[in-house]
Amino acid sequence: MMERLREGVNSIWVKVILGLIIFSFVFAGVGSYLAGGSQPAAAKINGTEISQNDFEQAYQNERNRMQSQLGDYFSTLLGDPEYVKQFRQSVLDRMINDVLIEQRATELGLRISDEHIRKTITSMPEFQRDGQFDNDSYTMLLRRSGFTPDQFAEYMRTDMLRTQFLTAIQGSDFTLDSELTALRKLEAQQRVVRSLTLDLADFTKNATVTDEEAKAFYEQNPQMFTRPDQVKVAYIELSGEGLKDTLDVSDEDVKAYYEEHKDKYSSIEQRQVSHILVQGDNADAKAKAEALKAELDAGADFAELALSSSDDTYSGKDGGKLDWFERGVMDPAFEDAAFGLANNGDISGVVKSSFGYHIIKLDAVKASQVKPFADVSAEIIVELREQQAAEHFYDMQTKLAETAFEMPDSLDDAAAVVNATVHTTDFISQIDAQGVLANPAVMQALFSAEVREDGLNSDVIEIAPEHVVVVRVDDSRDEMVLPFDEVSAKVKAQLASQKGEQNAQAKADDLIAGLRAGNTDALEAEGLSFGEEQTISRSGPDRMVSQVAFSLTKPVGDKSVYGMTRDATGNVQIIALDKVIDVDVAKEAISSDFAKQVEQMNAQQDVAATLQALRDTAEVSYP
Repeated sequence: MMERLREGVNSIWVKVILGLIIFSFVFAGVGSYLAGGSQPAAAKINGTEISQNDFEQAYQNERNRMQSQLGDYFSTLLGDPEYVKQFRQSVLDRMINDVLIEQRATELGLRISDEHIRKTITSMPEFQRDGQFDNDSYTMLLRRSGFTPDQFAEYMRTDMLRTQFLTAIQGSDFTLDSELTALRKLEAQQRVVRSLTLDLADFTKNATVTDEEAKAFYEQNPQMFTRPDQVKVAYIELSGEGLKDTLDVSDEDVKAYYEEHKDKYSSIEQRQVSHILVQGDNADAKAKAEALKAELDAGADFAELALSSSDDTYSGKDGGKLDWFERGVMDPAFEDAAFGLANNGDISGVVKSSFGYHIIKLDAVKASQVKPFADVSAEIIVELREQQAAEHFYDMQTKLAETAFEMPDSLDDAAAVVNATVHTTDFISQIDAQGVLANPAVMQALFSAEVREDGLNSDVIEIAPEHVVVVRVDDSRDEMVLPFDEVSAKVKAQLASQKGEQNAQAKADDLIAGLRAGNTDALEAEGLSFGEEQTISRSGPDRMVSQVAFSLTKPVGDKSVYGMTRDATGNVQIIALDKVIDVDVAKEAISSDFAKQVEQMNAQQDVAATLQALRDTAEVSYP
C-alpha cells in the first residue's frame, strides 16, 4: 500500500496537480495573510476610514427600518436601481456627517466622562427590571446585539459626544419678540392682485407649421414617434368569484358537518381558581410550600393563608383568587393541576411552575357549551359553499392547465373544458395593457420566447387567490419608428403646440415689458384686459398665483408690479400686484409654541450650515 503511494507521488501528473493546488493556496490563502487582510474602505474622512463592512451593516439596518415602516411600497422603490443608488449614498453621507461631527467635537475639547457613560447606561429603560438596573438584562441584550461591554460603552461615548456638539449648536439659538412679530406679520400679509390669461389653445391654433419644419422635427425627435413593441393577445380568465352562490348545499351535509365539528361551535371550558405562591426554586421554597399545604390539610382557611403567606400579594388580598382562564393561558404545570381538580373546593398538592411553588384551590367551572344547530346552520352553509367553490375552482384550474398544455396551439379547447370565453385584444404594449393583462407576471409571460416567438399557450398564471389566466399571442410587431406619412398629422400637432407655447410666452414677455414701462397700448390692441381685483393670502385658492404674487416686490405708489405663471392646463397668466396689505398682529398671536417652531427651524438651519462648512473644509474620498 505505501509502495503504491510512493509510486503515485513520483508520477509527473500527480506533481503537476499538487503544484497547481499549492500555487492556488499561495494566492488564495497565504496571499490574504501577506496582504494583511485589511477591509476595504467605503469612505475616508480626514484620514478616518469608514469600513465597507460598517457601511453595509448600517445600510442593512436602515433598509430594515424603512421596510418595517413602508412595507410593500419600499420593496417597490428598491426595484429601481437609481433609487437604491441614492438610498445607499444617503446612508453613507449620514455616516460621513457623524464622523465629521465627532472630529469637530474632539477638536473643540468636548469630552464624555466614564461616570456620565455609566449613569446613562444604568438609566436606560432597556436594561431596567422592576425599576432598577439589571445586569443580566444588560449582558443578554449586548450579547444579542453583538457588543461587548467595552464596545457598547465606546459606542455610547461617541454617540453622546456627537449629541453634545449638536445640542450646543441647537441650544444657542433664540428669537427676539420683534423677529417673531415680523414673521407673524409676513405670514398674515395679504396682497391685492389682478390676472390676465393668454389661452394657449388660441396660440396653438394660429401657429403655422410647414412641411419642412414638420419633417425636420420628426427627424430630430424619433423617440416621440416610435411605436413600442406590441402583441395581440388571446386569453382565458378563470375566477372563483361568484361560484359559491351557484352551488347547492343539502340539509344532510350541513347537519353532518355540525356533528363532525361540534368543538368548533362550542365555548371553551374555563376555570377560576385561587392559589398560594411561594417564590423560589430551592429546597427552602419547596419546604415552605409543603408546610402551608400541611396547614390547609389541618383545616386552615385558604383565603386567610393566601393573604398572610402568598408571595403573590396582589391576588393574596382577595384570598388568592385569579381571573377566569382556559387551557393554553397559564404555565403548563399550573394549568394541568388546575384542570385536574374535579369539584369546587378541591385543593391540589404542591405544584412546581416556572414562578415557584403553588397550592391551587378550584373555585368554579364554566363548562363547555355547544351552540344549537339552528343558531349556526346559516354559518355552516356559507362555509360549505366556500369550500365547495374552492374545490370546484381548483378542479377547473387543473383542467385548464392540462388542456392548455396538451393543446398548445389554441385556447379554444381549454375554454370549452372549463366553459369559459376566449377574450381577444387589438395590439397592446406593456404601457397600455389594462385589467388582468397589466399584471407584471402576465406581461412577462406574453413577451417571453415560448409565448411570443414560439406561439405556445402560457402556463396558468395566478393573479390573485382563486383568480388565474392563460394567455397566448395571436400576432406581434416589433418596436419601430413610424413612417413620417403615418404620423405627419401628429408631428404637426406636436410642433404647433410647442410653437403655441413659445408664442404665448413671447407675447406675455412683450406685454409685461410694456406694462412695466407704463404702456397699455399692447393690451388694447390685442383686446385684452385684467380681471377684477382679488385679495389673496399666502395659502390662497390658486397656489401658483399666490406663489408668484408673494414673490413680487412691494409696489411703490400706484404703480403695479407684474409677474407671470401658468395655470394647470398650461395657459399663461400675467399677474398684476396692486397693493400689499399688512395686518396687525395681536400680541397673543405670538405664542410660545410659535417661538419654539422658529427656534427649531433656525437650529436646523444652523446644523445644516455647520455640516456644510465641515464638508467644505474636510478631505473626503471614496477609495
